[in-house]
Amino acid sequence: MIKKILSFEEILKGCVKNNNSCKEMMYKSFYGYLMGIILRYTRNISDSEELVNDTFIKIFKNIETFKSPKNPEELSRSFKGWIAQIASRTAIDKIRTTKIQFYVDDLLEHEHPVTSVSIASDLHVTDILNLLNHLPDTQRLVFNLYEIEGFAHEEISKMLTIPENSSRVYLTRAKQKLRTLYLNTSTNSYKKNG
Repeated sequence: MIKKILSFEEILKGCVKNNNSCKEMMYKSFYGYLMGIILRYTRNISDSEELVNDTFIKIFKNIETFKSPKNPEELSRSFKGWIAQIASRTAIDKIRTTKIQFYVDDLLEHEHPVTSVSIASDLHVTDILNLLNHLPDTQRLVFNLYEIEGFAHEEISKMLTIPENSSRVYLTRAKQKLRTLYLNTSTNSYKKNG
């Protein structure tokens, strides 16, 4: 049996109609993309796989709520943004259920000087993900939400039920820790190559 090659729009319409072969094509097409998003929040591969599958369940359950853009050329990009948001929220919900303790510090944002980091051109995506994995869970979560997903501190505070100021402190600490990790990594690679 020869399978017909479907356009993304046809696959999407098939998923809305609960067509299993379209769901399978959707799954295979976006699995890696969603895994990349989930891995920014989790360290454990089996947890990440479970979260990706949970994300697909939510996608297929709510696919009829996806609003297609007026311009058909933007359909794929718009859909990717929609499923990325579902993946992020699924990961956040999982982190909440594991009862990460969010605590309010008496340290204020201005007590943490913000420093800039110049990124070397030889720093690869895998290196960045590895550095993110060295952050404490709360700092990694806030960093992902703010710097990568683009949420505001007000939104993050509502999502995580923490004060807005705590979100800022966690972000500042995450940046400081990343800077330290990056400088240590750069120094070590310089010594090896030097």
